[in-house]
Amino acid sequence: MSQNLNKFSKTLTQEVSNPAAQAMLYAIGLKEEDMAKPQIGIASTGYEGNPCNIHLNGLSVHVKKGIQANDMVGLIFNTIGVSDGMTNGNDGMSFSLPSRDIIADSIENVVSAQWYDGVIAVVGCDKNMPGAIMAMARVNRPAIMVYGGTVRSGSWKGQKLDIVSAFEAYGKKINNAISEEDYKGVIQNSIPGQGACGGMYTANTMASSIEALGLSLPNSASYPATHEGKTAECVAIGAAMKNLLEKQILPRDIITKKSLENALTIVMALGGSTNAVLHYLAIAHSAGIELSYKDIQAISDRTPFIADLKPSGKYYMEDMLAIGGVPAVMKYLMKEGMIHGDCMTITGKTVAENLESVPDLNFENQKIVFPISNPIKQTGHIQILYGNLAEKGGVAKITGKEGLKFEGIAKVCDKEEEMLDAIAKGEIKPGQVIVIRYEGPKGGPGMPEMLKPTSAVMGAGLGDKVALITDGRFSGGTHGFVVGHISPEAYEGGTIALVKDGDKITIDAETKELILHVSDDELAERRKSWKPLTPPFIEKGVLRKYFKNVAGAEEGCVTDK
Repeated sequence: MSQNLNKFSKTLTQEVSNPAAQAMLYAIGLKEEDMAKPQIGIASTGYEGNPCNIHLNGLSVHVKKGIQANDMVGLIFNTIGVSDGMTNGNDGMSFSLPSRDIIADSIENVVSAQWYDGVIAVVGCDKNMPGAIMAMARVNRPAIMVYGGTVRSGSWKGQKLDIVSAFEAYGKKINNAISEEDYKGVIQNSIPGQGACGGMYTANTMASSIEALGLSLPNSASYPATHEGKTAECVAIGAAMKNLLEKQILPRDIITKKSLENALTIVMALGGSTNAVLHYLAIAHSAGIELSYKDIQAISDRTPFIADLKPSGKYYMEDMLAIGGVPAVMKYLMKEGMIHGDCMTITGKTVAENLESVPDLNFENQKIVFPISNPIKQTGHIQILYGNLAEKGGVAKITGKEGLKFEGIAKVCDKEEEMLDAIAKGEIKPGQVIVIRYEGPKGGPGMPEMLKPTSAVMGAGLGDKVALITDGRFSGGTHGFVVGHISPEAYEGGTIALVKDGDKITIDAETKELILHVSDDELAERRKSWKPLTPPFIEKGVLRKYFKNVAGAEEGCVTDK
């Protein structure tokens, strides 16, 4: 162990002054020679109820082996996970976004209480990753994220499938557009095994962008869960952690304004999830860095959308590995002046140094990633819209395939369930702007995802005929003309609470406006008689704490302001 490593280790100091701590460490099997070694907390979000997370405890064992092989002590502990796919469309979705902050709090709590010298987070589903990075920024000790990897694509009757295929099959079923045999075939074969959802949904969005941020090893986002490279990555973490300790490279040395720009550039280039907006606002807050909607819009304005990935495109994350993965895309964007090459990473090298040996993208033999001279869209698909319907902003996901402007007549639904009932009854018609409200951070509570409604719209064949706006949020699997994160939310008295059936609404991604065509005088009259829809009565527990502490969507829904 180097002198630098000795100097950095807090564990040894704590244990020398606390004989009980030494006794407890002997009790768990450590030897005298282990007492001078750095202790590394390995936080696993593994659990058996979700394919995204079912294998993570196993990967954590490989991480521990790599730590021990590099003369350190690895100590595995667990934190929670919530499956977004399994909670979508039911009351469990209210617990999804809060799980991000519980994950952050629990990792911070254990690492701080145990005075671990470093932390490695082994993570899978959507909220695992930002929660882990938030904790790393808070404790600011050497830290690495290991992504559990993406799932392989499923198949039914020769058609490639993923989780969104299952949701869209539901829309086809209620529209009598699919047989019972094919419905069951899609449901039973969409997800063939372990790994996170296969398209550029929230899990792969966050994994790819966190790799660009510099807090995971190159290609961590690209290896499928069952790829041999994922196990090799876990074992290699030990040497990477030792290097971080020796050089004292800390998360806040890596998370900077420029590295956040790198991460968000990858989100835009790959067509990533709108959830990334919430999560990077929260990560920046944890790192003490100013990041706003204005910054995110500026990155979107200068970054072309170049990857033909699900949900709006054809390809899956597993296809990315064959063309060089995230590093190849980063290298191309760096050559085009869109990635900061001088940012530090967990390898102890800069982004540019990591990318030196990465092969260049070949635009002749693959059609997954396009050159910026021929992009899918000239600018990013994530657009921040403002107007009398979103005074503090709303987040639109506009890939260009849906068009750039939609004007329609409001169809108002208080809560997601009301919209699903309306589509089942055939009340959703072409030309409507579906308004789903009282689904915000407080009104939900927990800002649920609207994947089931958007998938039902797609399955019913209305994807290019209607728009949908909400103060809730969307899954990374959502596509279509959609705007979420509308703030102020309905529960807080935002204008979205005053919309009535038949009101005209304009969504314009070019002017970045979200306009309700109702006069200020009329809105003032409506406000006089408005009362918030009473949220489910929550007397105590996690949702009560979340309801009382959560900030607005425009602030990343953080709970520690």
